[in-house]
Amino acid sequence: MSQVLELAKQLIARPSVTPDDSGCQVLVAERLARAGFACESLRFGTVENLWATHGSAGPVLMLLGHTDVVPSGPREAWSSDPFEPVVRGGNLYGRGAADMKGSVAAFVIAVERFVAANPDHRGTVALLLTSDEEGDAIDGVRRVADVFRERGQVIDWCITGEPSSKTILGDLLRVGRRGTLSATLTVKGVQGHVAYPEKARNPVHQALPALVELAARKWDDGYASFPATSFQISNVHAGTGANNVIPGDLQVLFNLRFNPTWNAERLEHECEEVLQRHGLEYAIRWQRGGEPFHTPEGPLRTAAREVLARFSGHVPEESTGGGTSDARFIAPLGVQCIEIGPVNASIHKVDEHVSVADLEALPDLYLALIERLLPG
Repeated sequence: MSQVLELAKQLIARPSVTPDDSGCQVLVAERLARAGFACESLRFGTVENLWATHGSAGPVLMLLGHTDVVPSGPREAWSSDPFEPVVRGGNLYGRGAADMKGSVAAFVIAVERFVAANPDHRGTVALLLTSDEEGDAIDGVRRVADVFRERGQVIDWCITGEPSSKTILGDLLRVGRRGTLSATLTVKGVQGHVAYPEKARNPVHQALPALVELAARKWDDGYASFPATSFQISNVHAGTGANNVIPGDLQVLFNLRFNPTWNAERLEHECEEVLQRHGLEYAIRWQRGGEPFHTPEGPLRTAAREVLARFSGHVPEESTGGGTSDARFIAPLGVQCIEIGPVNASIHKVDEHVSVADLEALPDLYLALIERLLPG
């Protein structure tokens, strides 16, 4: 059994449902300490974060990952126990196999090989792991980034191991991500009988024109390689369940995924201007999930493009699509960030898996990137 497959199995066997780390980071820290890394545990609340470094000078290359996973769902829906890793048909099955314990295992093997071959390498190679990526993402990389700001920790490049490939390993390179902004909107009305609307105030009727305007708005035409900003309503709730009662309030959940044309503060102002113009009595709670980021052309993108082309056989697609990742907390430190990982077809699904061949290629891929950026 290869080193990366063995380590990935050990990690999957730990049921680290967010924010529980279940000992994954201790396992990694013990290995890296034996390889000469300085390992620091940064615990906030119930969240474990591991910061491991080798070297003391610049430039600093950071590998970023998470040890937590989403819940498995019903055990009986899986072909095998989600926390008992199984190789079947050339794939490694288990919760977190693709997202992202496979990448974490590959990171560890890659840096072990790198420092063994290059003990006096240029710059610093570092690994940051959190157990709060799949959950609230409050006490994970977001908090660690605050620590880095206070310390004046400089990071030049960041490679996140999120499963980014579409059909074959290395066919896509993420060079940025959209920002995300969520809201819980409560529109106040006056409850009453549907036969006497003049004695009530229907918040659904009042809110609909404003919501239609927000949903129909063309926010922008896109930005560089980013798609246009989108507004999506994800939930609407009102009423008592009776068809003869005008509801007293309406609750709406919505989200904006936005490109660098905007920031969260400006979007909040734009949305509230519409609500106020329509004369709504409302309360709104905003949740800023992260600002957009974009890595320009430079040594990181150049190295990644060339290495991925060698592994996949063709130049990768360069994209800013998808959801969010913890890179959104690192990029504001002035760090150039990219994302490279295995195929994402099964992430968060029943019978999540990763190709064993891809898993065993990942350490070589990450090692090639490290060697390009921090030559010995």
